[in-house]
Amino acid sequence: MRILLLRHAETEWNRERRFQGRRDIPLSAAGREQARAAARLLAATPLAAVWSSPLARARETAALIAAPQTLAVQESEAFTEMAFGDWEGLTRDEVRARFPDAHSAWAESPHEARWPGAESLVAVRTRARAGLEALRAAHQGQTVCLVSHGITSRVLILEALGLALDRLWSLQVSSTGISELEFRDDWTTLHRMNSLIHLADTAIA
Repeated sequence: MRILLLRHAETEWNRERRFQGRRDIPLSAAGREQARAAARLLAATPLAAVWSSPLARARETAALIAAPQTLAVQESEAFTEMAFGDWEGLTRDEVRARFPDAHSAWAESPHEARWPGAESLVAVRTRARAGLEALRAAHQGQTVCLVSHGITSRVLILEALGLALDRLWSLQVSSTGISELEFRDDWTTLHRMNSLIHLADTAIA
């Protein structure tokens, strides 16, 4: 199985550098253009299915990708974003000022960071791993597109490559960045990582 893994397109909160987590924030106008650009690129790749987090920003991105291939978007809670608890809706600077110790831990050792209402990275990995196993069982030998989120996408790639959660910040995942993973019984290959070639000729990169 191959997975074309995308982070959802941009929202206004992305541009404002706010923690979104489980808040259901829609795409911005620029984000919709990013998603359409990704859809044009992926239209040349026959997809067996398009999967998405249930959050609006991911579903809208996925719907624009699925439309040229006349596919319905399938949703799974396994691929939703990490819950950021008390940080949701706050900017990076506001979090740094209000939660200095937790913010430092998140930057330096994210797998150990804890703060009120937040989901742990271990919990994200557990549900993402279960979702990945379900996709592999349902789509053997096929290519699927999965639209997820910044943290969850990083966790999925780390899990696929057998890397620990302390490597979270080793990966850059941009809005509509495309990563391609190939799964076989005995190994996994990362063919693309955070490719943004579809935005090269636009003003929305």
